[in-house]
Amino acid sequence: MSIFKKLFTAVRGAATEAGEAIVDSQALRIMDQEIHDAENELKKSKEGLTTVMAQKMATERQVKEKTAAIDEHEGYAVKALDKGDEGLAVEIAEKIAEFSNELEPLKTLLEGQIQSVNNLKQIIKQTEKRLQSTKREVALIKSTQSVQKAQDAIAATHSGSTSAMSSAMDSMQRIKARQQEKSDKMNAALALENEGGDGDLKAKMAAAGITGSGASGNSILEKLKARQAGAA
Repeated sequence: MSIFKKLFTAVRGAATEAGEAIVDSQALRIMDQEIHDAENELKKSKEGLTTVMAQKMATERQVKEKTAAIDEHEGYAVKALDKGDEGLAVEIAEKIAEFSNELEPLKTLLEGQIQSVNNLKQIIKQTEKRLQSTKREVALIKSTQSVQKAQDAIAATHSGSTSAMSSAMDSMQRIKARQQEKSDKMNAALALENEGGDGDLKAKMAAAGITGSGASGNSILEKLKARQAGAA
């Protein structure tokens, strides 16, 4: 396969994927439209059934009229024969034949109309069942999608809260670190100040017993005793 054929195949594949993605994203809208179209077609089918049933009723009426006319004229023919008027009976018989010839195609037409009505009723009944079943499935799909969207929203909120909490904890740690750093700097400055002045030297002399560490009860008592002995 040449490079151009491969590129063409890749483009076709990308277009197919894009088309499928669009169909998937619009699946519910497409299903709603298809259900709407099916409902319209079902409505037209019912209107067609009504028309066929009306035609069947008209044919049934014609069949009844022709049958009644045949029965009526057969009675006339019998009466004519009873009176010995065979010529009249023949004329009546010819009229009966005319009615019979008109009745046969009407019966055939009526049988077809009855079959059509029964077929249409069955098809409409099955279509209604399938349509109702499809509507229930779509309602379930929509409900499931709503639940999943709610779950996604909760998950996103939880994820955002976790991220915000983590960010806040990081900020607190940085603040504590800066405070500790500042405290360490202050302590270091005080230590340097003590090392640079005479505070450290005094502390060393006091520790060696060269200088006093301040007034004490014993030193004051000795001073008072010496003063008293001089006065005496």
